[in-house]
Amino acid sequence: MIPGTRIVTIAAAALALSASVALTSARADDSPDPIKLTLHDWTGQLITTHLMGEVLKKAGNSVEYVQADYLAQFAGLKTGDLDVAMEIWATTGQEAMDKSVATGKVENFGETGMLAKEEWWFPEYMKEKCPGLPNWEALKDEACAEAFSTAETAPKGRYLSGPVTWGGFDEERVEALDLPFEVVHAGTDAALFAELESAYQRKAPIMLWIYAPHWAPAKYKGEWVEFPEYSSECYNDPKAGLNPDLAYDCGKPFGPIWKVGWSGVKDKWPKAYAAIKAFNINNEEMGAMITDVDLNGKSVDDVVAAWMDANEARWKEWVK
Repeated sequence: MIPGTRIVTIAAAALALSASVALTSARADDSPDPIKLTLHDWTGQLITTHLMGEVLKKAGNSVEYVQADYLAQFAGLKTGDLDVAMEIWATTGQEAMDKSVATGKVENFGETGMLAKEEWWFPEYMKEKCPGLPNWEALKDEACAEAFSTAETAPKGRYLSGPVTWGGFDEERVEALDLPFEVVHAGTDAALFAELESAYQRKAPIMLWIYAPHWAPAKYKGEWVEFPEYSSECYNDPKAGLNPDLAYDCGKPFGPIWKVGWSGVKDKWPKAYAAIKAFNINNEEMGAMITDVDLNGKSVDDVVAAWMDANEARWKEWVK
């Protein structure tokens, strides 16, 4: 052995041990059990969840990703079979979240920093065939509805909704507002936007569920339908809205995208809990990452890795 090599080797080992001890100490209060983060069926949620997962792994936590139904997941969050859901949209998940939080078994971990908007959306070129848009009352006109029809729905208009698991009460809205439209659900997020792309290129009629943050509202010229303004009463009390006999006679709510989880997270993984609460990202950042995956062909893992590299100082603040 070259003189001095043993000393250097010992020093390097000591330094590595010191770093390991520091990391262990930093997460000493956290359980070694994996934190179970839920995955759903749209690109942005996959990105948000993997971002959080990578941050937690960098901090020394163990992470497990679990595929779960967007609304049905609350049953697992109440029992602790699932731990963290990184995207609950005020537009579609607020009611389920509030009911679960009220049990004391689920906690709202705060806003992600993203603001949600999702509603019926139509391409700009359709205003020529339904000039009263974006006012929702234009859709009650039979000629307008027929302009949005397909061979399968004519003379009713066709509304392409998201996958059934997303919720949204579109069938209830159509009935309550007496709209001459038939709700058809896309099987997947990808199928929803593939159909938009096809229709837009052909200037074909289409009315569908569009949400933001997403690349679609930026890529395509169009507008969201302006329904009667949402209120919690509209969703829960038929007498509160335009239709005295039925609820959901209004548009979808707009608002934050929340982080939620099992109420035991704060005690089992207090360090990770603090990091999850600190997590914050905005619509512009998320829209750019979704674009990279959906339009530029990059993988979720590659997009997440690039964000982690570019924002190291930021996420280290979340886990310090």
